Amino acid sequence: MKTLARLGLGLLISSSLGLAHAEEVKIGMITTLSGGGSHLGVDVRDGFMLAIEQSGRGDIEVLIQDDARRPDLAKSLSNEFMQRDEVDIMTGIIWSNLAMAVVPSVVRQGTFYLSPNAGPSDLAGRMCHENYFNVAYQNDNLHGAMGAYMREQGFENPLLMAPNYPAGTDALAGFKHLYEGEVADEIYTQLGQTDYAAEIAQIRASDADSLFFFLPGGMGISFMKQWENSGVDLPMFGPAFSFDEIIIKAVGNAAIGTMNTSQWAYDMENDANRAFVDGFREAHDRNPTLYAAQGYDTARLILSALEKAHPDDKAAFREALREADFASVRGKFRFGSNQHPIQDIHVREVVEGDDGEPTNRLVGLAIEDIQDVYAEQCQM
Repeated sequence: MKTLARLGLGLLISSSLGLAHAEEVKIGMITTLSGGGSHLGVDVRDGFMLAIEQSGRGDIEVLIQDDARRPDLAKSLSNEFMQRDEVDIMTGIIWSNLAMAVVPSVVRQGTFYLSPNAGPSDLAGRMCHENYFNVAYQNDNLHGAMGAYMREQGFENPLLMAPNYPAGTDALAGFKHLYEGEVADEIYTQLGQTDYAAEIAQIRASDADSLFFFLPGGMGISFMKQWENSGVDLPMFGPAFSFDEIIIKAVGNAAIGTMNTSQWAYDMENDANRAFVDGFREAHDRNPTLYAAQGYDTARLILSALEKAHPDDKAAFREALREADFASVRGKFRFGSNQHPIQDIHVREVVEGDDGEPTNRLVGLAIEDIQDVYAEQCQM
C-alpha cells in the first residue's frame, strides 16, 4: 500500500501501485474500526484489501474511514467521500442503523454502494435502488435458515433474543417466518449492552426448550460469558454473527456444542475459498470470519465488473455487477431481482479445534437457494 495516514477518527488507506489502467477507480470504505464490534469492520477491511492486493491491479484507490459505529459520523464521512474525493463506489458499513443513515442518500446521488454486511429489510424492499447491491445477505436470511433447521430438529418452544435495532428486528422476523410455529418469548436488548443478568433471569423463568440469539460482536461475548456462569442449561442456536471465530475464541469452552447458520465456512471445499483462507491466514495469522469472507467477495465482485466497464458508464457497470461473474468463496451465488443474494445457507457446529480452542466446523445444509421475502416489494 502506498500511503497510510490517520485523520481524526478515521484511517485513510490509499492503495495505488502505479496506474496500470487508463482510468483510476476510487472506492470509499466506511466501516467500524474502533469501539465495540470493531473486529467486524477490521475483518471486512482485511478481506476486501486482500482481494484487491491479490488482483495485482494498480488503478484502484481505496480510501478507508472509521465510523466508530456512529450514524452521524458515517453520514458525514459519506458526504466527504462523494463531494471531496468523488469516489465511484462506496462500501464497508457493518451496522444496519448506519446503513439506513448513509445508503439512500449515496445511491440517489448516483454513487454505487455495495454492502459487505448490513442488509436491512427496507433496502431489500420498498427502498431498493438500482445503484445498491448487497453482497452478503438480507438480514433475515441466516436467522430464517436457523428457524427452518430448528423446526426440522424438533424444537417446539424456542425463546428468541436480539438487540433492538433494524438488524435485530429483522433477525427475529426472519427466524419466525421459516420456523412457522409458536415461540416461548421474544426479548429485545439494547444495542451495545454488556449486562444480561435480567435477560438470563427471564430465560431461566421461561418454559423454553431452546434459545436462539443474535448478539454480534462484543455483545455476544458478554452474553456467553455470563450465560456460562448462570447454570441455565438450554440448547443454544444462532446465526454466525453470534458465533464468529473471534467471539468463540473469546468465550472459550462455553461455546462448544452450539450450532449456527452461515452462508460461508472456512472449511468449505472450493478453489476460491481455499485461495482466500490461505491468503488471509498468511497475511494476518488468524482464521478469517464470515465478515472477512464478505469483504473479500465484495471486492471480487467489483473487480469482475471492472473487467467489463468503468463506473463512469453507469448502465454498463451496473449490468456487470448484476451478472456476478466471479467465483465466490461461498460457492453458489447469484443476485435476485432486488440485487440481494440468492444462496445456500449452511449449518456449522462449534467444536474444539486442533489447537485446543473453539472453532466452527461445517455440518451440512440448512436451506438451499434462499431469497428474502422483501424482493416482491422492490419496484426496480
